[in-house]
Amino acid sequence: MECIVRFSHTPPTVIFRRSIAYISKTYSNKNGRLRAKVNDENDPLLQAAIKAASLRLQETHQPEKWLKDTSLANAEPLFLDPYAGCFVSPETQLDANQCSLHYLVATKFIDDKLLRYVNQIDGLKQVVLLTDGMDTRPHRLSWPTSTMIFDISPDRIFNAAAQKLEGNGAKIPKGCFFRHIPLESSNVQQTLQAEGFNGNQPSVWAIQGLPVMTLSSFEKILVVVSGLAANGCFFLGELPAWLTETDMEAECSTRQWMEKLFLSNGFRAEIIQHDEVARRLGKSLAPGNYNNVLFVSEQLRFSDDQMETWRREFQRLEEEGDEEGFEEL
Repeated sequence: MECIVRFSHTPPTVIFRRSIAYISKTYSNKNGRLRAKVNDENDPLLQAAIKAASLRLQETHQPEKWLKDTSLANAEPLFLDPYAGCFVSPETQLDANQCSLHYLVATKFIDDKLLRYVNQIDGLKQVVLLTDGMDTRPHRLSWPTSTMIFDISPDRIFNAAAQKLEGNGAKIPKGCFFRHIPLESSNVQQTLQAEGFNGNQPSVWAIQGLPVMTLSSFEKILVVVSGLAANGCFFLGELPAWLTETDMEAECSTRQWMEKLFLSNGFRAEIIQHDEVARRLGKSLAPGNYNNVLFVSEQLRFSDDQMETWRREFQRLEEEGDEEGFEEL
């Protein structure tokens, strides 16, 4: 997408290659599970993105799959993703397990936080999503008019996903703007600014699905967010648990590690427990080896743009003071 996208919002008509019923009838095996057979099987980033999309698709259609109490069948889904199906092959295995429910709970939490911030914080018109390339939030969430949405993700996955979304009529809400920033950019911070991001203005940042290969790569992401996010802005989402380099059962150690890492980059961070979010949503999470940490953090520093603005203002005041002193002489 080489230019800013400006489209009207589409009705929430769900789009997918085949219905869940068709998939189950055509591809189910004797155990009632679906065989996984997806193109590009050797691409782990693509496979992870497709798996996440398949979970969103299943939640959109069959939320009762996650309920232990079958009397609650036909319960409302946590969220609707009418476009997830255009990424999912009919032969993709849809797996209802508790770790998958953790992902759905986290997705709902991030959705709600993003919309709350953009609707309640004055002047917040900038949203930055760090994603796997198949994130449909720019299309499926009800963004306020004039919201600028930036997606940072692997370029090849995003481009393939964008073609599918366009082919299925997905549109950005009317009056909003959208930009894709390739994760592979030599300088993500400069690219964001060149595409219109303003570090003097409020913003909210969310990470879910972005490939994070090493601790060093995540620290670079933190540096970018810290340099661009204005004071008081929020950064939230999910991180791979292995980043903490601690035993996830040792909750205090994990929390302390997260707080130290984020605070060193200007953020005050809080770990959010998935089971607490699930209880508020009326769901129950069984213990499982879900390998992500959910968090919310607030920027305590000033962005690079804010510091530069104040430096220039201070310089101007100094120069005006020097001129007044010279006139008095």
